[in-house]
Amino acid sequence: MTTEPAQAATSPKPVTCGNAFAALGPQFYTDLRPTPLPVPYWVGRSKPLARELGLDPEWLDSDRALQALSGNQLLPGSRPLASVYSGHQFGQWAGQLGDGRAILLGDIASPDGRSHELQLKGAGKTPYSRMGDGRAVLRSSIREFLCSEAMHGLGIPTTRALAVTGSNAAVRREELETAAVVTRVAPSFLRFGHFEHFSYAGDTDSLRLLADHTIDRFYPECRAQDRFGGNPYAALLEAVSERTARLLAQWQSVGFCHGVMNTDNMSMLGLTIDYGPFQFLDAFVPGHICNHSDNQGRYAFNRQPNIAYWNLFCLGQALLPLIGEQELALAALESYKTLFPAALQQRMGTKLGLADPQEEHRTLVDGIFKLLAADRVDYTIFWHRLTRETAGTGTEPVRDLFLDRPGFDAWAQAHRAALADVPPQEAVTLMQRNNPKFVLRNHLGEQAIRKAKEGDFAEVATLLELLQSPFDSHPAHETHAGFPPDWAAGIEISCSS
Repeated sequence: MTTEPAQAATSPKPVTCGNAFAALGPQFYTDLRPTPLPVPYWVGRSKPLARELGLDPEWLDSDRALQALSGNQLLPGSRPLASVYSGHQFGQWAGQLGDGRAILLGDIASPDGRSHELQLKGAGKTPYSRMGDGRAVLRSSIREFLCSEAMHGLGIPTTRALAVTGSNAAVRREELETAAVVTRVAPSFLRFGHFEHFSYAGDTDSLRLLADHTIDRFYPECRAQDRFGGNPYAALLEAVSERTARLLAQWQSVGFCHGVMNTDNMSMLGLTIDYGPFQFLDAFVPGHICNHSDNQGRYAFNRQPNIAYWNLFCLGQALLPLIGEQELALAALESYKTLFPAALQQRMGTKLGLADPQEEHRTLVDGIFKLLAADRVDYTIFWHRLTRETAGTGTEPVRDLFLDRPGFDAWAQAHRAALADVPPQEAVTLMQRNNPKFVLRNHLGEQAIRKAKEGDFAEVATLLELLQSPFDSHPAHETHAGFPPDWAAGIEISCSS
């Protein structure tokens, strides 16, 4: 009798890369390998995103993955690079910028055939780092990792985050901290600033090459339309304007403050990109400034929609050499002015349980905004309580959130009247799908960061689970959906965050 030899354990399936951006030419980037991260360790991983990308679970648990996503080893086929772009920062032309601490590894294809770029943020110094060290710190990396996945859980277009790795390597910011790397995922990391860079340099050939690349990969419909006399570049500007309008409506509806809406932080695909000094509103304060570095309040919550249009205007100026006529560029931008208010009204209508809000419902939206602002009511808790009360499952009265009880009672009566012709379950289901119980509040992130600095990443994992399904009840985690503690108001988030 013979015994067959035992089969060798199979190795995890490797991840392989291409790099479509590299085909544009050397004027768009610098070939550059990541700087190795000393003795890396896992801080967090998004298993749902890994499944969407078709990654082998064994690979994501392997040391090979840890080393690759820390910048210590290259993925097969990877051609790492840092891209160059320019931009307006806080309303002023800042000139050349670029990937100062981010390195694009390349593209991978998911099982559905879509292409996704992998980028390491915090992967070391690049020619575009200016005075920076090219590193990211643990606290900011955890915040970006969690918020990227939180926004996706809310249904808001965003770059994603596959993993965070950490190291005990020292990095100096306001104080001595430790290094970390975030693996970011997106169809593309193209920004308004990429187009500004070549337009301001007078390099129309490279500008056209970049625009054609963007249209062919992401907006092919721009070549097949008759608007703007068949001008595909005006159609591109309109398409980006429309995506941006929808994005801003979603931000405003959930109370999300980006904090640093420079043109180099604006995505050509209408994605939320570059999580720095962001914040979800606690108390509803329309003029809230979440960025401690924003001394003039340029990026206050209620200014975000107008800033987005200002940034689109800058993009229009950058594309003008291709569009040719200023009137065409201005016409392409008009869609933002009409689409944003309509999209916001639709979003707010769904939060109220109205699938098809009419013009007469605008007073309901305006009225609740005024009441929320006057009493500085917690934004997320109000909408969640309203949902539960409408469903008949609430145990905490919504009116208890308000000092102006008569004012709220009058509004609530008007709200009930608006829902009178809506099937009750339809209204409740709509509200449950649009009013999250959990958002990434600053104090929740801060608590996870404090534990992570001590080597305990359990709270990072808990928050990730809650934020990836923020509309679910998660009854074991009621404290994560509660009011922020008093000390939360003292948290300061700046551009270094």
